Amino acid sequence: MVMLVAFASMPEAQNQAPSPQSSSTAPAGNADEGKKLFVSYGCYQCHGREAQGSSSTGPRLGPRPIAFTAFSRYVRRPTGQMPPYTAKVLSDTDMADIYAYVQSRTAPPAVQSIPALREP
Repeated sequence: MVMLVAFASMPEAQNQAPSPQSSSTAPAGNADEGKKLFVSYGCYQCHGREAQGSSSTGPRLGPRPIAFTAFSRYVRRPTGQMPPYTAKVLSDTDMADIYAYVQSRTAPPAVQSIPALREP
C-alpha cells in the first residue's frame, strides 16, 4: 500500500504547480494504467480516489504534482510513515503510470462557482 503520509512535509510538496522542467523530465506514463495501480497499491486509502488527499490521512498529490524526480525519490525513500517502495516492489514503469494518473486529475471547481456554497 502506497502511503505518502509525510509527503506534505517535503518543501517540494506544498501544492506548487509543476515547473516546465518537471513535465520534460517525467517519463511517459499511461494514466489509465496508473489509475488501476493507484487502486491496487492502495494509494487511494490515504490520498483519496482522485489524489485529493486529506489532512488526516495523506497529502494531496494532484492535480499539480511535484516534479517526477522528487515524487519518485520520496516513494523510493520516504521520511515519514510510508514504507519504501523500491524498484523490486514498484517498477519505474508503474511509477511513471501512477504519476501520469496523478497529473491527469482535474482541479476542483472554484468555491464561488458552486451555488450551494455561495454566501446568501
